[in-house]
Amino acid sequence: MNIGDVATRSGLPAKTIRYYEDIGLVRPQREANGYRRFREKDLHKLNFLGRARSLGFSIEDCRSLLALYEDEDRASGDVKRVAEQHLSAIDRKLAELNAMRGTLARLAEACSGDQKPDCPISDLASAPEG
Repeated sequence: MNIGDVATRSGLPAKTIRYYEDIGLVRPQREANGYRRFREKDLHKLNFLGRARSLGFSIEDCRSLLALYEDEDRASGDVKRVAEQHLSAIDRKLAELNAMRGTLARLAEACSGDQKPDCPISDLASAPEG
């Protein structure tokens, strides 16, 4: 498959596929004319990368997961550990977002929304956090 074929089949832009090649996540074969030739295993990796990135895994997490995927002697606990670390990071982000939402909701509630200039949202520097 050429890069256009694998882009269509994986749903990833060709630019992303070239980037993944540049950083060593996929290694397509090269023809004599220098064109990339992707194999089915490359397509599987690209599908995996697309799904992992859509779940928020970092490039380095993807690199670790691909190494585990390619290691036939891997323990499932190693894969689970990477997933659980990512879940913990998501939980931290959710807690931060919930705290931000709570603060903004309180500020919006305290704003009268009338023609007067007084509104706690316009003075965020002195607004209480939490």
